[in-house]
Amino acid sequence: MRARDDADVFESLYLAEYPRVHAVAMRTGLDPNAAEDVAQEAFAQFHRRYPADAEFASAWLRRAAARRRREAREDRDAKAAAPLTLATGSETDPPALLAGEERRRGVRLAMAKLSERNASVLALRYSGMSYVEVGAALGIPASHVGSVLRRAEAAFKKEFEDASPG
Repeated sequence: MRARDDADVFESLYLAEYPRVHAVAMRTGLDPNAAEDVAQEAFAQFHRRYPADAEFASAWLRRAAARRRREAREDRDAKAAAPLTLATGSETDPPALLAGEERRRGVRLAMAKLSERNASVLALRYSGMSYVEVGAALGIPASHVGSVLRRAEAAFKKEFEDASPG
């Protein structure tokens, strides 16, 4: 009976947190399938290591997704250093498509150049987490999250501007 209770608790955790963990994984441009893989791996690792009712479950899962998201993105970018390709389908404005793709590429390049802490704080905060949640996920006081976030945003802005053409 205890195993069933554990399974129920884990299922509740999964249903409650999956959308947010997936959002963290998607934050810097992973495609939906890669983000799903990152989120599922975070849950699998958590399940192997900790009880589902651990107080830190939400923060741990989001932090793991931020770290895995970055690793997956860097692996993908290393393997696919290919030229831009335009999307096919109903899109009818190739210059707008190209500009959007260049902007996404600039974001990915800028995020890849940031420290893990800066990239994590940006990904977690812009995925909708509160300062308290970001602080718990990164192991810093919530009162410090704002200043860490501002420094991360400044570092991102500099890297993004440096990566942008022209």
